[in-house]
Amino acid sequence: MKRNQISYLLFVLVMGLALAAPVLAQDTKSNSHQTSQVKSGQKQKIKGVIVRRDADSFIMRDQSGVETTVNLTASTKVEEKKGNPFRGSEKYGVTQLLRGLNVEVEGHGDNSGALVADKIKFSKNDYAVAQTVESRVTPVEGRVGEAENRLTQSEQNAQRLSGQIEELNAVSNAARGGAKAAQETADQAIAGVTTTNERITNLVSALDEYEPTKTATINFRVGSAMLSPEAKASLDEIATQAQSEKGFVIEVTGFASSEGGDNLNRVLSQRRSEAVVRYLAENHNIPLRRIIMPFGYGAAQPVADNSTSAGRKQNRRVEVKILTNRGLTTTAPASITKPTSDTTRP
Repeated sequence: MKRNQISYLLFVLVMGLALAAPVLAQDTKSNSHQTSQVKSGQKQKIKGVIVRRDADSFIMRDQSGVETTVNLTASTKVEEKKGNPFRGSEKYGVTQLLRGLNVEVEGHGDNSGALVADKIKFSKNDYAVAQTVESRVTPVEGRVGEAENRLTQSEQNAQRLSGQIEELNAVSNAARGGAKAAQETADQAIAGVTTTNERITNLVSALDEYEPTKTATINFRVGSAMLSPEAKASLDEIATQAQSEKGFVIEVTGFASSEGGDNLNRVLSQRRSEAVVRYLAENHNIPLRRIIMPFGYGAAQPVADNSTSAGRKQNRRVEVKILTNRGLTTTAPASITKPTSDTTRP
C-alpha cells in the first residue's frame, strides 16, 4: 500500500508534464528544417517568421521552410512596415522582435553564414499577433521547466521516504516484536505519504503564482528617456536583489505625464521602459528571458494629479518590480521522522 501511494504521486506529476509538452515542440521541430547559409559580404533581403529568439540573434523561417540565423547589432534599425505613404515609420527596439512575428530583414552575410541585420521591418498587425503568442507561450514554458524540476525532487523525496519506511519497519519490529508496533509504523508511513502528496500538490499549483519581492520607481525629466544617476542607483539595487532570487522575472512598465499628445506620450513611455531594460541587461547581465516585455502606457494610470507640477513629475516614471515564483519559495515537503520509543533495542 505504501508503494502504491508513491506511484500515484509520480503518475499525477507525469500527466501534468504531458499536457504541457506541446509547448516545447517548436524547438524540436525546428531542427528538421533546412538551414540557409549566407555568403560573407553578400547582401540579401528575406521574409519570414521568427521561430526562435535569443539575446542578440533570432532564427527566422521563410515560406519554403528554410531557416536563417539573423544576428543583431547596435546599428540594426527596427521600424514599422507602414501602408500609409503620407506619414513616417514608427521606430521599435530590438526587444520587440518576438517569436511568431512576421518580419522583413535586409542585411549582409558574415563569416559564420548568418545574416547580419541592417534593417528589420514588420507591420503593427503582425506585432499584435506576436504579442499574444509570446504572452501565452512563455509562461507555459516556464511552468513546464519548473514542473520538471519538481518531478525530479519528488522522485528523490520518494526514494528517501521509501528508505525511511523500511528502516522504521525494522526498528519497530525489533523493539516491540508485535503486530501493534507494525500497525503503528504503517499508519505513520501512510500519513507521511499523504502529507507529502498534499504539499507537492500545493507546490505545483503555486508555479503559476508570482509575488513582488522588491519594487522601484524611476523618474524622468520632461520629454526625456535618459536615466539620471539616482535612477541608475535604484536599478543597481534591483539588479543586486535579483541576483539573489530564484525563479524570478522583472516587470518593467513606463508612463508619462499628460503633457504632449497621446501618441507622443506612448512612444516616450516605451522609450523610458526600454532604457531601463537596456541598463539592466548591459550593466548587470540580467538575461532578457528574465525580463517581461517592457510596455509604455503613455499618460494612462497616473499616480498623481497632472494639473500640478509636482504631480506631473511623479507621473513621468518607470515602475520596476521583481516578481518571485511562489512555487519555488514554498517550503518543500518535510521528511518523516523516526518514531520515538521507550523500549531500548536488544
